[in-house]
Amino acid sequence: MPHDVVIVGGGPAGLSAALMLGRARKNALLCDSGPPRNAAAEHMHSFVTRDGIPPSEFRRIAREQLQPYASVEVRDTRIEAIERQGKLFAVRLASSTVLTRRVLLCTGMVDEVPHTPGYRDLWGKSIFMCPYCHGYEVRDHAFGYVATSAQWLDFALFLKGWSKDVIAFTDGSFPVPAEAREKFERAGVRIEERRVIGLRSDGRGLAAVQFEGGDEVAREILFVRPPQHQTALVASLGLALDEQGFVRIDAQHHTSVSGIHAAGDLTTPMQGALFAANAGSIAAAMLNHELTMELVTEGVL
Repeated sequence: MPHDVVIVGGGPAGLSAALMLGRARKNALLCDSGPPRNAAAEHMHSFVTRDGIPPSEFRRIAREQLQPYASVEVRDTRIEAIERQGKLFAVRLASSTVLTRRVLLCTGMVDEVPHTPGYRDLWGKSIFMCPYCHGYEVRDHAFGYVATSAQWLDFALFLKGWSKDVIAFTDGSFPVPAEAREKFERAGVRIEERRVIGLRSDGRGLAAVQFEGGDEVAREILFVRPPQHQTALVASLGLALDEQGFVRIDAQHHTSVSGIHAAGDLTTPMQGALFAANAGSIAAAMLNHELTMELVTEGVL
């Protein structure tokens, strides 16, 4: 018998989807090969009832709460390929192939962490993407923000909600519009356009941002929005992407390929554990309704 749904990815979106499908008595297989995208983070925040929980503990509890649902199976395995096989999909795992009626992608995105010296060691400790996730714990510290384009420059002004001491770094990658300079001057936010060549740590966290020529500026926290791309598996499926590279979905979480659904960070720049969990639950509810009506029509139920 084929699975009703194979869920690709065991983060908040995939785990929430598995719980919803288990409670709907659907035969679901959740595959997760790790490591989790937020593995470098010490704690998760802004998730009601789980504020401050380590990501690994969140996953442990979520998996534990899936155990009563006999129709849900969790495997720590990599999915190598997904191919259509008639009305079904053949999902090739590391050691076997399974058949499924539907696929739900909850893979997240791949962050393109730059090769700037010091960056990788400070990622998740002094370098963050989301102030909602980590801003409160580092409030009133000396913030820096790395802007990758003029379009994202105003994010530095937004960060003043957590600290009055903010510097925007452009790394010399784009010209700063005159109106932006005036706005930043009024807000008391400095724009630093020199090229960043490294990040200096004091052994506990970020101490300074280093420039060409040997100068540096003291900073304790850095916020970034690094480029992202889809996983190799998602890219292999030929799904329609939007102009920012996210998987296009409709209100029912269908992708452009019939039978393949998606939820979570791979579909939106609004990324966070709570957002992803919500998306996974909604996608699973939509999937369950569609599958149930299909199975009833076929006389299976």
